[in-house]
Amino acid sequence: MKRKIYCFFLVILSVSGVRAQENLGTYQIRVSLDRANWVYELNEPMKFTFAVTLNNTPVAGLPLKYSCGPEAMPPLVERTVTTTIEPLTISGGPMKEPGFYRCIASVEKDGRTYRGLATAGYRPDLIKPVVAEPKDFDAFWDSGKAQLSTIPLEPKLELMPGLGTSKVDVYHVSFQNVGTGFSRVSRIYGMLAVPKSTAPNQKFPALLRVPGAGVRPYTGQVAMAERGIITLEIGIHGMPVNLPQQVYDDLRAGSLNRYMFYNLDDREAYYYRRVFLGCLRANDFLTSLPQYDGKNLAVTGGSQGGALAIMVAALDSRLKGLSASYPAISDTSAFTVNRAGGWPATFRDQKMRTKEKIETASYYDTVNFARRVKVPGIYSWGFNDEVVPPTSSHAAYNVISAQKTLLLGLEMGHANSVEQTERINDWIVNLLKEGKAK
Repeated sequence: MKRKIYCFFLVILSVSGVRAQENLGTYQIRVSLDRANWVYELNEPMKFTFAVTLNNTPVAGLPLKYSCGPEAMPPLVERTVTTTIEPLTISGGPMKEPGFYRCIASVEKDGRTYRGLATAGYRPDLIKPVVAEPKDFDAFWDSGKAQLSTIPLEPKLELMPGLGTSKVDVYHVSFQNVGTGFSRVSRIYGMLAVPKSTAPNQKFPALLRVPGAGVRPYTGQVAMAERGIITLEIGIHGMPVNLPQQVYDDLRAGSLNRYMFYNLDDREAYYYRRVFLGCLRANDFLTSLPQYDGKNLAVTGGSQGGALAIMVAALDSRLKGLSASYPAISDTSAFTVNRAGGWPATFRDQKMRTKEKIETASYYDTVNFARRVKVPGIYSWGFNDEVVPPTSSHAAYNVISAQKTLLLGLEMGHANSVEQTERINDWIVNLLKEGKAK
């Protein structure tokens, strides 16, 4: 009898366990367009389709919010509908002027918000920049480079054994740069990765990696160095790049918060003047290294770094090529004509739209450097980037007259896909080691 009761309880417990099981998953919201390349002619209608799934199964009965309109602008359409098993299709656009039209969909469930978006391009190849080109643009930067040339490099190198490999030595480095305010000089810091020689007096090409926005430490670009390229990864804030993370977190929340707006009403004192010239000084350092081959030099970066890469290519004739991903600081004044401008969206706020700020920004705008690029470049972004609007990236790309290749990861936001990154790295290696931009 006891054995029967024991077995009965085992059955009850096992059934209860099955009933207590929960299937937890992530809701997916897929927003798609009715054209594979997401590009449309002006005034051409198009359609968005929304599909909400859980565990790859359509979900019905959820409130789905969507908003649509030109990117980075107030939405023209806002609706809430209830999901069904069948996907929802709506008409979007059309646009009369070149640009991007975006639709964002979201669902709230159990205290979480799930989100998806897609962005249609209306003749992005015809986007023209809004930013003005100062008549003394070249004279301004020639003056800055002249000042830079009067400052001794005074490099310092410290071997970092913990960051190196059997094929690469890594050094924490610094060198002198122009200063700001009462300080005539400052320093630029970075991580230098140098391939170990396998033959006497072996020489290598060099690559400068310029940083995206923010405040952070760096460990060096070892993977590229292992492919036989000297790499220098710099910070821009004039401080060592190997400090504890808490130091950078404190600076990001404190004295370096919103650094990209510091002294924007004065072109000589603007925060980025020291930064831009410091990137050129980084090439002075790279080309001074005894391991450098003397002829093969490139620059790469994304976001803020994409802007810096284009700037370096425009102002430094030593370069053979560049890679720029989702370049920021591009056509920033476009917001003044109700069109998406580049990060950091300076003139989205009408209070920022003073004559002095708009004029200063034009000396630092990626578009005006892009006009001066003369070397081959590979460029990359996605249509779904909400940080650096593709409208602003195309505004710069379209004015480049040099050889150029554009890699579009349509669904990508503010990042490159693995495929884009691999293609870019291969392009750089081919350029620097084989002399071919392919």
